[in-house]
Amino acid sequence: MDKRGWESVDVIIVSGDAYVDHPAFGSAVIGRLLEKEGLRVAILAQPNWRDDLRDFKKLGKPELFFGVTAGNMDSMVNHYTANRRLRSNDAYTPGGKAGFRPDYASIVYCQILKALYPDVPIVLGGIEASLRRVTHYDYWSDCLKPPILADSNADLLVYGMGELPLLEIVHLMKKGVPFRSLSTIPQTAFLQDLQSGLPKNRRWETFELTAHETCLKDKKQFARNFKYIEQESNKIHARRLVQAVGNQRLVINPPYPPMTEKQIDAAFDLPYTRLPHPRYQKRGPIPAFEMIKFSVNMHRGCFGGCSFCTISAHQGKFIASRSQDSILKEVDKITRMPDFKGYLSDLGGPSGNMYKMQGKDLSVCERCVAPSCIHPTVCQNLDTSHEAMLEIYRKVNDHPKIKKAIVSSGIRYDISLNQPEYIEQLVTHHVSGRLKVAPEHTDPGVLKQMRKPKFDTFYRFKDQFDSLCKKNGLNQQIIPYFISSHPGCGNREMADLAVKTKELGYKLEQIQDFTPTPMTVATVVYYSGYHPYSLKKVPVARTRSEKLSQRQFFFWYKSENRKQLEQKLRQMGREDLIERLYGKMKRTSGKRKIHEKRNTHIKQREES
Repeated sequence: MDKRGWESVDVIIVSGDAYVDHPAFGSAVIGRLLEKEGLRVAILAQPNWRDDLRDFKKLGKPELFFGVTAGNMDSMVNHYTANRRLRSNDAYTPGGKAGFRPDYASIVYCQILKALYPDVPIVLGGIEASLRRVTHYDYWSDCLKPPILADSNADLLVYGMGELPLLEIVHLMKKGVPFRSLSTIPQTAFLQDLQSGLPKNRRWETFELTAHETCLKDKKQFARNFKYIEQESNKIHARRLVQAVGNQRLVINPPYPPMTEKQIDAAFDLPYTRLPHPRYQKRGPIPAFEMIKFSVNMHRGCFGGCSFCTISAHQGKFIASRSQDSILKEVDKITRMPDFKGYLSDLGGPSGNMYKMQGKDLSVCERCVAPSCIHPTVCQNLDTSHEAMLEIYRKVNDHPKIKKAIVSSGIRYDISLNQPEYIEQLVTHHVSGRLKVAPEHTDPGVLKQMRKPKFDTFYRFKDQFDSLCKKNGLNQQIIPYFISSHPGCGNREMADLAVKTKELGYKLEQIQDFTPTPMTVATVVYYSGYHPYSLKKVPVARTRSEKLSQRQFFFWYKSENRKQLEQKLRQMGREDLIERLYGKMKRTSGKRKIHEKRNTHIKQREES
């Protein structure tokens, strides 16, 4: 500020992440965007909240507002494992060190700022705030929490990808519109007194969710709410949602339509340095940056609608794709980085192969309320052509400084099975030796709960992959991801997973226990026991012992697990699976041993 001759700034962005000036880091995108609008922007990265709060004071107060984000991850997911154990590292901090952000970082930062600067507006955003915008289940405290605006005291919440609502906020404030009047901006939420009338907007219908206090008493009503929350989050023309929270009303304005190519290009084409701030040079590399340093994101959004995934809740199910020109310019910029060795670590997106995909007839999409375009079957109106991706892959391959462009984003193999040209290009040119895909489970019932395709689809994809590798003399393999303890999954379903993956030759590496995170169908089922669409009960593994019991089936091949797994399979009446896992049964139960011993004595007597 001193070097620029600034006595004050217009916006201060407070973030739980270290500052990396790269389009994959939200605070950098928003900071650069506001800078382009002519604002003076300051970034307060990972401020110390445990001392005398000098970090929060050193920049003074902004002229317009504070922008607060917990960072690129929910702070509780960042801090704790699926078993609620404290993690020892933080990928978004120099040196990977933990302890540089608080639990529930969005709330802590906002409360500090409100205490220090009560008259300065706070705009809360980022994934933590976005996914906690309504009554939500918090796994780490094991209770329902109110909308994050109620706990944080922030003045306005921006949900989803924040460029468009923030630009509108800034444009109106520049015109002199008071902050308290910013009540009809799409993709924002705020609290108002119950006695106040709703802001007028003739274009919006309003739908009232079940009150927070009712959700606290009735788990089925909480589950019912989520059906409408998910549907309205994924519509092109959504309704405004309202929910009573104590003596206040939460108002969630409908989202903006999907970003146009021009709009998304504008966000990615800002003058990023693509580097961490120089102040971190002596503190060690930032792991999250190292992972995406030489990667390119081609689109936003995902229409998979997986029950356990938050992508569509934050980015939406409609795909917003960058132009080919914007992507190729970023590739060229990466090749000129001093430590680039010729390998792009990823050329993909939230799902690696959804670039440029949309409805053939957009008027059909405008009426659609389905949370997924590919479950239970691929929508007939969805254009799944991979041609636009193939063209980019080939042009990137032709770049003289690119040795290999790897696709390490998880691809949806169910929409690529009928695209042989794409699969051949992927397998022969864009796999580093291991292609990661996510079947997630093998059991049909669990896959239905997950909104994932049947496991037969994985068999078909693996056959194509293996055939192409053999044909081209490539030593490559598929690495599948699997989840245990997902709602609807028990030991029987995990036994099915163990047997089928064993018969495919896998000793699994990429596995995880289901972690309930806000704003997903699976989390609602985990807490309530009811599916939000059918309101039917679903079995859920809740206790630590239940979760560990399921997880054990991933590691059937470890000798220390064999005895317990055989015992579980016998209790299920599935001795046949023991043989499929371990070969001919050498161990026998006590009664069977006595029976075999008796038969041996009879045989010996007869022979003598």
